[in-house]
Amino acid sequence: MTPTPAAPPERGEFSRGWKVLVASLLGTACGASPLPFNTIGFFIDPLQAEFGWSRTEISLGITIYGLLAALLAPVFGRMADRYGVRPVALGSLAAFGVVFASFALIPGSLAWYYFVWVLVGLVGIGSTPVTWTRAVNVWFYRHRGLALGLTLMGTSVSAVLLPMITVALLEWQGWRAAYAGLALLPLLVALPIGLLWFREPEPEERPAELRAASSAGLPGLTLPEALRSRGFWLLWISILLVSFAYGGSLVHLPSMLGAQGFSRPETASVMMVFGLSIAAGRLITGLLLDRFWAPFVTLPILSLPALACWMLATDHSMTMTVAVLSAFLLGFAAGAETDLIAYLAGRYFGMANYGQIYGVLYMAFGIAASLSPTAYGWVRDTTGSYDPILFAAALMFIVGAVLLLFLGPYPDLAARGAPSSPSAATSAPSRAAK
Repeated sequence: MTPTPAAPPERGEFSRGWKVLVASLLGTACGASPLPFNTIGFFIDPLQAEFGWSRTEISLGITIYGLLAALLAPVFGRMADRYGVRPVALGSLAAFGVVFASFALIPGSLAWYYFVWVLVGLVGIGSTPVTWTRAVNVWFYRHRGLALGLTLMGTSVSAVLLPMITVALLEWQGWRAAYAGLALLPLLVALPIGLLWFREPEPEERPAELRAASSAGLPGLTLPEALRSRGFWLLWISILLVSFAYGGSLVHLPSMLGAQGFSRPETASVMMVFGLSIAAGRLITGLLLDRFWAPFVTLPILSLPALACWMLATDHSMTMTVAVLSAFLLGFAAGAETDLIAYLAGRYFGMANYGQIYGVLYMAFGIAASLSPTAYGWVRDTTGSYDPILFAAALMFIVGAVLLLFLGPYPDLAARGAPSSPSAATSAPSRAAK
């Protein structure tokens, strides 16, 4: 009797999903989350010089965008859950690039400036981790923490490269050309790769743990169930505090350094360290999340930026060493925190309604990160110093880290099964050819 040939070994998660991972990394890097926040700090002084607007007025633009995007995040998340993540992510990425380019055309009108930020908020939120991480969470399970860390390294790539690119464009042709040049990143870099490689897996391509979880669909809580849980609100408040502390410090760090006598190239070098530390935070945190309980991992990582805030507030003859160390601590924590949102959303609430639940969690990030730059600018305009807001931010980092310790162990969502609601249970089919 001829022996039955052995089945070929199952391909590993990275072997199956590396193309989606690359597309998601580039989409994250060039999307509406890192690009505005990593560049606006370099536009504050040129816009103030040309139009006479205050720092608070300029910073309010990104606050408008962030608040609107935060409110729309659950909407885009639900669209990704129902209609597929590919059309939502790629459509939003294309629209964001076009709208961001229109900053190059604004006249000296604050209303027009704010209107463009409104448009960025209306179309851009689908190009943020709300969508990219949904696909990655379904392609990966055993190495989910590392995969999410690699995906969200896109913001690290942006933080490293965008300061140098922005400074070069500003010094070459001014701020209008800089806006137009930056808009080419989503349109000519991320979008083509996304069209080729980005999609959700077919059911048979999912990791074995997700294929076996339920024949009806992916397991997980509904949004109302998540909202009724104590863990959801502990996580939401933690995100709110840490994001508020971090958002304004990122946007205003170039101004803080400029006030200390740092040149634009020196500031860009410090911001490059900031971006590299985000990358380190992403990778190290992602590896640790796959092995240890997440709140235990992030307690020291999210607490250390309090030291950076203290150094920035107390060192008024700042050396390059202090500036670099502060940027490193802030960036490392930023890398850990955004990984944590995506990871904990999947582990505590499941994938059945991941887009909606992540979207509501992202609201905390968006609200805080958008209000924070205006708060930092207002404190600087009214007191002449960033010190008061930096001391408050130090406390927020510590409290946000400690809150996560009360989340409890990860629930067994696979045993719970998939929800019975058709809209919740459906994992949207792939819209792209393999």
